[in-house]
Amino acid sequence: MSRQSRRARRAFTDEFKAEAVALVESSGKSVGRVAQDLDLTETALYARSQGSAPSPLSGDERGELKRLRDENRVLRMG
Repeated sequence: MSRQSRRARRAFTDEFKAEAVALVESSGKSVGRVAQDLDLTETALYARSQGSAPSPLSGDERGELKRLRDENRVLRMG
């Protein structure tokens, strides 16, 4: 089995990074989809977008997510 060659590290301008984050915020597309469209790694774009974007979940949604996670944890134990 051959190892995949690593792509050379690329440098992006602050303007490009800001535009990529704005695209995530305004397009309704997922971070993964935008990263794929721009030939970026999802991890790099996600980390950048988390630093500047508000939470995509409302307070009610965050509460429901916490409740569901707690319920899931209990169900896994039993």
